[in-house]
Amino acid sequence: MAGLLPREKVQGSRRRDSALGKQGAACPRSTAAETPLQRASMGQELSRAMQRMGMGSEQEYCYDIFWNLMEQPRHTVRASDMPHTMTAEGRALLVDWLVQEYLKLADDTLHLAVYLMNAYLKASKVRVATLQLLSITCLFLACKVEESTCPQSSQLCLMAEDTFTPKELFRMERKVLACLRFELHYANPVALLHLIAEVGSASPEVQHMAMYFMELSLMEADAVGVEPARLSMAALRLAQRVLGEGDPAGSQLPQECSPRFHLSSVSELSAVYRVMIQAAMRGSSTPLRATFQKFARPQKLCISISSALGESTYLRHFLGSPAP
Repeated sequence: MAGLLPREKVQGSRRRDSALGKQGAACPRSTAAETPLQRASMGQELSRAMQRMGMGSEQEYCYDIFWNLMEQPRHTVRASDMPHTMTAEGRALLVDWLVQEYLKLADDTLHLAVYLMNAYLKASKVRVATLQLLSITCLFLACKVEESTCPQSSQLCLMAEDTFTPKELFRMERKVLACLRFELHYANPVALLHLIAEVGSASPEVQHMAMYFMELSLMEADAVGVEPARLSMAALRLAQRVLGEGDPAGSQLPQECSPRFHLSSVSELSAVYRVMIQAAMRGSSTPLRATFQKFARPQKLCISISSALGESTYLRHFLGSPAP
């Protein structure tokens, strides 16, 4: 591999990072108001959840891992930070193309790639002609962080129909790494979603629908500035409401601890709900439907064509009223 950042050097800390969002954390780390009983009780629930997830060796650090996933990102990005050359439609087209071409990659990889692309677009000027190269480069870097095997540079160039060469890919890789100061990790919302879903014993259907809502939001300009913690909680709670399940974050936690999972206000979550619902309601009617097709596969429980979405009175009511 001729890339600048070998996968082996970053594989060890793939889930413990800092993410996308607005200035001012929606989910602050401060624990000044917590009692030892609250901390111990929450820690027990998190520890049991991580054990069920096959993360037994990390149980000792479960509380720190949880708050790490809740932290404000280092590279904060808002929709207004996007350069004029990157329209909402152009950005959505790039994300849709990434989803369409790389269905076999982990969900964490896609979210990290989009985060890196957003962070670079905020900090650097990019010509329209190089936007596809940038998206592939960010995917290349995300694969080195998240994947067990990384695609070859020549393979990536081939999938892009040889619109650029491996040499150009490596040059762009150096630019991205220098711009972001090699800070490639962030609090991936996928990791937090899986953790709080496991704490609440959410069903596979709820988890897949939440992932569908989150992936749809990647293409939405209005979701660019949403913190990862708020994004994952909104997606999970929205999926739970659509499918009629109990509160996935609070159902298994002791009552005195569950509010720690609900640090975003109703209005803050409602704004994220609206973006996700509008994207889901477009479904296959939009020309950018790679995510819809991806989640229509049996491996994703055919969640994007689920009757629950089309028949949900909650979704129709929400779009017709200002509050859920």
